[in-house]
Amino acid sequence: MAKPIVHIVGAGLAGLAAAVRLADGPFDIVLHEAACQAGGRARSYYDPALGTMIDNGNHLLLSGNRAALDYLATIGGEKQLAGPSEAEFDFYDLASGAVWRLRPNNGLIPWWIFVPARRVPGTHASEYFSLLKLFLSGRDVPLGSQLGDRGLLYERLWRPFFLAALNLDPRESSSHLARAVVQETLAKGGRACQPLIAHAGLSATFVDPALAYIAARGIKIDFEHRLRAMAFASGRVNALDFGHGLLSLGPLDKIILAVPAHIASTFLPGLSVPKETSAIVNAHFRIAASPDFPPLIGVVNGLIEWLFSFPNRLSVTISGADRLLNVPREELASLIWADVAKVTQIEKPLPAWQIIKEKRATFAATVAVNGCRPGPQTAFTNLLLAGDWTATGLPATIEGAIRSGHRAASLILS
Repeated sequence: MAKPIVHIVGAGLAGLAAAVRLADGPFDIVLHEAACQAGGRARSYYDPALGTMIDNGNHLLLSGNRAALDYLATIGGEKQLAGPSEAEFDFYDLASGAVWRLRPNNGLIPWWIFVPARRVPGTHASEYFSLLKLFLSGRDVPLGSQLGDRGLLYERLWRPFFLAALNLDPRESSSHLARAVVQETLAKGGRACQPLIAHAGLSATFVDPALAYIAARGIKIDFEHRLRAMAFASGRVNALDFGHGLLSLGPLDKIILAVPAHIASTFLPGLSVPKETSAIVNAHFRIAASPDFPPLIGVVNGLIEWLFSFPNRLSVTISGADRLLNVPREELASLIWADVAKVTQIEKPLPAWQIIKEKRATFAATVAVNGCRPGPQTAFTNLLLAGDWTATGLPATIEGAIRSGHRAASLILS
């Protein structure tokens, strides 16, 4: 007797995570991907301008991202991660030239805030308790109304931390999403805050091992296979249209729709999805920093926010970057390089560069938009949703994407 089939539409990290979780289950799995490669917004590609592989966006994991780390452990990608043995974050203030290293301790009691050498310089231990306001309010409100937006602690820690996690000005961001990030990282101590970077690239870490894992288990993936429409009857999806005639579904077949929110809404009119988005700008430069330069450094009071140092290039991430979308690429590269050169103390003209503008990098993590995110289940009994834009409880992150894929797969298995 033929096994029932699970059709996973979309081979980004949500779709791949679902396929990996279902790989040894009682279903035949088919992955459908509209592009010619997997990974979605977390992939690598060869860039001829730089003559090397780069990622379409810089991503940082923290050791508290359990779903992502479990996924990597399953597919064998965890060995591609690199990071310090303890939680530590280097920072550079472009306005003052100050440098410091934030070092949360491993235990649940945050005694590090009482040690000047481990906290943000110029701050006092009592200021850090302002974070407790996130846990005292039941309502989801703009984060700025709880943390404020003034002072060295905000400027040198809360703003860069929450801007990176939420991809939106913290003053406008959802306090519930901010709380979820804190609960799974800072609130658990330094063991949950170790920074982990995919030094071999996103594809080599998250995508290629997953493709090898599912291929070894006989799972088929169809690239350049764009879903055009779905046919519905009797409260379920009974056919999929990929442009080559209708693909009929059996009575026990399932679908996981793991596509971006704006695409999902075209198949399911009336579906509540986040409509407002927030951009990210990434810049890559074909030049290496000195050997003792940290692999990651946060930058405050400048255009750039996070600087990643790879063996053959320097990469920059700027979150909440809608304001930069219309800046000409050449001008933007020069502006970003000016900051990079100052932080790295590289006295050289603009090297070979690449700018990547992701207009719809994430949903805008506001209170209103967070309230529009749907759960995994739909009005159709055999159709589930996955993606970092669904109601994972987290912002749009790799952790959220993988968690959504695991959740959809678990619902099918149950």
